[in-house]
Amino acid sequence: MVDTQGFVLKVHVHPAGESDNVGGQALLQHLGGLFTRLCHLWTDSGYKPTFRDWVSTTLGWTVECVKRPVEPTGEYAQLLKDFLGEDAYARRYRKGFYVLPRRWVVERTFAWLSFQRRLSKKYELLPDTSEAWIYLAGARLLWKRLVKLRC
Repeated sequence: MVDTQGFVLKVHVHPAGESDNVGGQALLQHLGGLFTRLCHLWTDSGYKPTFRDWVSTTLGWTVECVKRPVEPTGEYAQLLKDFLGEDAYARRYRKGFYVLPRRWVVERTFAWLSFQRRLSKKYELLPDTSEAWIYLAGARLLWKRLVKLRC
């Protein structure tokens, strides 16, 4: 879990076979009153509506799933091309990889963390040790940002 700037707030390492919904609930259920100003989450499409419902009933937060726009087909697609224009239509429904709003923030955090040699591979035996190294790497990122601001 990262903030809007991409800094690590909370970490939960779980087995790869565990779904995003179960892992997300495990991450959020122990927050208590830790983040009192937090009220909205952005997720990817791996989180199902059951997770959104659980978050809203348990924590009172809103959840927004950031998805790629689904390209229309048939007659509606042609009407939309005529209305928007070919260029605007092509920009909205691009093929291949492109950056989606808000999803890039957590991906950038993963990239920052991947520069830490200890986190580049799975060296740890215990999930708690992996979490501790991620927190340490996140603190290092914050420290470097603070030093830049002071100079």
